[in-house]
Amino acid sequence: MKNIGLIGGMSWNSSMEYYRLINGLVSQRLGNLHSAKLILFSLDFEEIKAAQDEGRLTDVAASLTEAGRALQRAGADFLVICTNTMHKFASEVESGTGLSLLHIVDVVGKAIRDQGISRVGLLGTRFTMEDNFYRGRLKENFNIEVLTPEAKDRASLQHIIYDELCQGRVEASSRCSCAEIVGRLARRGAQGIILGCTELPLLIQSSDVAIPLFDTTRLHAEAAVNLALSEG
Repeated sequence: MKNIGLIGGMSWNSSMEYYRLINGLVSQRLGNLHSAKLILFSLDFEEIKAAQDEGRLTDVAASLTEAGRALQRAGADFLVICTNTMHKFASEVESGTGLSLLHIVDVVGKAIRDQGISRVGLLGTRFTMEDNFYRGRLKENFNIEVLTPEAKDRASLQHIIYDELCQGRVEASSRCSCAEIVGRLARRGAQGIILGCTELPLLIQSSDVAIPLFDTTRLHAEAAVNLALSEG
């Protein structure tokens, strides 16, 4: 079994979900008392958010890369960043550590393609929805068209993620708001929805909406387990 290096702490709520899912999946696959071999480097999300808000993106990349190097020194065989947004810096982390990184967009893109879907809606942080690193990679690598919510809905999602979910609050009113946003994207032609923030599966499930949801946290955790248990 390979050692999984987790870069977490953005926020710790989703990092905890990664830890739970990965260990649970390894236990299901191998049985008995098996659990995952993993190393977690948890960053202080307040520092990361401040650097983002102030436009100090090189500082964010440096923090993630240093976390990756620490995991490499601790024996990680590959890296998993426990968040969608921070994959904006995936190439810097991979080149700065020399370790392969399991890219969340590639995992999600394969899952969407396997369902025969070519147009999806993307929910996430403002950075994920508005920057091109996520949408562009899906289009280039999988020929998937990505729709994003209108400006008012993007602001609402940003509030729900940072002011509620990242602080451990799951509000019924926010679940309704997310379902309404999904409905508006569906009316614009979205055939499925990417929950492109690893906290969002804590809020909204498939039973809340009428089109398929792609839970990036679970998909990423499953891919990490597959890689950890693979030969070679």
